[in-house]
This record gives sequence, structure tokens and C-alpha cells, in this order.
Amino acid sequence: MFDRGIIFFTNKDGNLFSGATLKTSYTIAINPTHLKDAQNVFKQLSLIYPTLDSDSFFLKAGKILDPYEEIAREVPEKIAFAVQDLGLAGVSIYQTKQRFYPGEKQAAHVLGFVGYEGDQLKGRYGLERYYEDILERNAEEQINLFAEAFANIKNSLFYRNAAQAGDLVLTIEPEVQSFLEHTLEDIIDMWDAKSGGALIINPQNGELYALVGRPTFNPNRFSEEENYSIFSNPIVENVFEMGSIVKPLTMAVGLDAGVIASEDTYYDAGFVEIDSAVIENYDGKARGKVDMQEILNQSLNTGAIHIAKKLGNKEFADYLFSFGFGDETGIDLPNETSGLVENLKSNRDIEFATASFGQGFAVTPIAMARALSALANGGVLPTPHVVQKINYEAGFYKNLYIDEIARKRVISEEASEEITRMLVRVVDDALLDGTVKMPRYSVAAKTGTAQIAKSDGKGYYDDRFFHSFFGYFPAYDPQFLLFFYVVEPKGARFASQTLTHPFIDTVTFLKHYYEIPPDR
Repeated sequence: MFDRGIIFFTNKDGNLFSGATLKTSYTIAINPTHLKDAQNVFKQLSLIYPTLDSDSFFLKAGKILDPYEEIAREVPEKIAFAVQDLGLAGVSIYQTKQRFYPGEKQAAHVLGFVGYEGDQLKGRYGLERYYEDILERNAEEQINLFAEAFANIKNSLFYRNAAQAGDLVLTIEPEVQSFLEHTLEDIIDMWDAKSGGALIINPQNGELYALVGRPTFNPNRFSEEENYSIFSNPIVENVFEMGSIVKPLTMAVGLDAGVIASEDTYYDAGFVEIDSAVIENYDGKARGKVDMQEILNQSLNTGAIHIAKKLGNKEFADYLFSFGFGDETGIDLPNETSGLVENLKSNRDIEFATASFGQGFAVTPIAMARALSALANGGVLPTPHVVQKINYEAGFYKNLYIDEIARKRVISEEASEEITRMLVRVVDDALLDGTVKMPRYSVAAKTGTAQIAKSDGKGYYDDRFFHSFFGYFPAYDPQFLLFFYVVEPKGARFASQTLTHPFIDTVTFLKHYYEIPPDR
């Protein structure tokens, strides 16, 4: 009988809830060598099961040398027992187990699904695929509960070593996952966005509490989807030019390298000329003499370019590569994309100027969240992951990441603390004019708005944007880093319009749900 390990969500109290499990279903099969009157058998079966396909039935019934042919799968129990009561020679009912996802669409991109690969059931996407060697327990065998045993049928079993088979215990928190899913759906509906994604990660250790992509699917009914691209996880497989959420990284590496200090100033003329191109601030306006804080508060492109120039092209690029851009993060989900970062190897100054404010190179949301985690956690890159433990069938378990896989330091603790202080000021003073400041909680955050590149590679659309938003709290000892993005929202030019309130609402939910004490 088909068997497979269970995938569990873990709530905040450590209780486990099934994300992927097994349920019993029924299969109707015929033995063509024992069918006496195929026409009469079909007539009686179709009275009980009207959706039975006649062409398929008679094709299989005609295989008189074949002792076993399935004519219907996933048959409801009531119908299965009614067919059994007919007592038709050559017709049997088999009890089977099949993969079942109790949460329907919940965490679909994380879980993936089980489907046929050739004539074998295998994990096809998500964790089902990534941990196939752990979850697979044996090949499919069916037990005839009611009818005669077919002669000369022997289902071969492939039993895995018990030490290799087990259940997965996830870091995904079901209530947090549900909240984030509803929040993202509301954002997409409100702004008629093409797509979107969101995640909540512990920046200290890389545990993902929630990971959401939209549009999505129901893994219980994946076969109903016409466009298979919907199964791909956009958080780990799709790349985007991230826009101004890169500016805190630019600021942090400038602080780390010592080429700037937060109190330093520069002259903002509203534009910069580089390689015969003119790069402007988002509004084209000059600010005159401003300090580093205003680069973040007002999201000044000229300020980010100023820092990149102070670093020099090679050192700036080396810092960005050190954050993992261009590499995979190592997240335990399949098909991770490493990003498009060739522009960072260019000899042209303009490529580094645009990179300083998040245009011209593209990375996955999970790679961006990992890099931003280093700003929050003291300067090191965590390993994002959704599985925290494997409970092996043999009776023992293994904690993953328990000793914290060797983490790479990318900036100093001092630079991390200083950029955090600056990002807290962004929320307190500048984000929607300071109206979303939380008096009792320190929250660090930054918005990002990027133009979307044209499909022919010739420039950018003037009316299509990628909105992003990240933030973490409590800012000086963060337990949660949140990341949102939406693609091509309608009726809003800037991410501060589309994503600020969803971010604040999610922070409010988390501080109440986890009972986070105030930090100021």
C-alpha cells in the first residue's frame, strides 16, 4: 500500500499539525479474463457510478490477457461499497492510500505535491520533491479488501532502509502562515497586482515561519491547473530587480568599509551624470546638503550612488557578492535560482551606480531576505530553511541546523547596529511621515520601488513597477524579519502606498500572537 512520511507544521507552543498526510480512498479494477459480459457489467457499474468513462472501460475490458486494469481511482467510499455489493465477477474494489493536504492551499508552494512520474508516485514540487528520499517509504501496493485475489499478480515492494525514511517537522507556523496568506491576498486584490509574495524569517537562525506566493494552487487538485508554472515557488525560483530596499545594504557596506559615517553629508543636486546617462532621484528634485540619514529617509538615488563611488566599483561589487548575490542560499526547497548579477562584473560605472539603488541586477526574494537578515542580526548570513527536524521511522530523530551551520560574516556588528538605528529612524520619522511609528516597539524598515525591465531588454517600462518592503523587530534584538513584494500593482506609484499598512498590521499581529514585550 502506498505509504509516505507526514509533513508537520509547528505552532508557537511546539504542537504539531499535519500539512501533508495520507487518507484512504478506493479504486475500482477489473480482471478482463474473468469478465463474462462486459456490456452488462458496464451498465450496472454506470448506474452506481455515472461518471465512469465508457470508452476507457471497454478498451481495458478488451485486454483479455491482462488480469488487472484500473477503471476508476479515488472513488468515494459509498460508491465503492455499492459496487462491491453488486458481486460482479471480475470486478474488485481496492482500498488505497493517497496524499492529502488538510490545509488545502495553505503553504502550497512550500509543500508541493505528490504525482505520477511515469508509473511511480513521486514528490513533484516543494518539500515533497526536495525530501523525496526521506518521505518515500515504499512503492504503491493495493490490498483487495473485498473480492477475489487475482491469479498471477504479485506487486513488488521497494522497502527503503528504515533509517532513511521519516516525517518532516517544519519551522512553518500555521497561524502565522494563514495570516500572511490572507494579508498578501488582500494586497493583490486591493491593488489588482499581477502577482506577489511574502515571507517571515527569524534573521538570527534562518527559520522561516511563513512563506507565501501568489497566485497559488490546491495540491489536492493540482491536476486541474492548466498552467504548470503556477507550481513553481516564486520566492526561491523567480528573480527581480529589488529597488530601494538595496539602499540599506549600500549604506551598511559604506559604514562597514569606513568610507562614510552616519553624520557625513553630501550635496544632492537631484541628478548624477554617469557614462552619458542622467540618473535622477525618484522626483527629480535636489535637496542640497543632506546627511546619510536622509538618503534612507527620502530614498535618494544620488545618495546611494555617492556611497558606491566612495567604495569604488570593485569593493562595492565584492560586498554585494559577499551577501550571497549570485549564489544559492541553500534553502531546503527545490529549483533555487542563483540570480542575474552579470552587471556587477561590468567595467561600466553606470552598472554600479544603478546597483547601489537596486536596479540592473536581479535576485530571488529569499536571497534578498537572507542578505537583509545580516543587517538585523549583527552582520552574518543565516541559512534559510523550512525543516527543523526529521523524525525517522526507525525511532530516532535528527535536528537540522541545531548547531547553526557555519555562518559567514559580511559586515561588522558595529555596522549592523548603526544601520539598524538608521532604519528605525526611517520608520519613526519618515515612513508615511512618521504616522506608523510604534511608540513602545522599535521597528526598522525600508520600502523599495523598482521599474520593471522590458521583455526585449531595451530599457524599462514607465508605468510598471515592482514594490517591495522589508522590516524587522524588535529592532535591536530581532526575532522576525518580514519581506513583501507585489508585481505591477495598479493605481499606486510607490511601495509606501501599497505595503506600509500590511507590514504594520503583520507586525501588530506578531507582537500580540507571540506576546513580544515592548523594547522601548
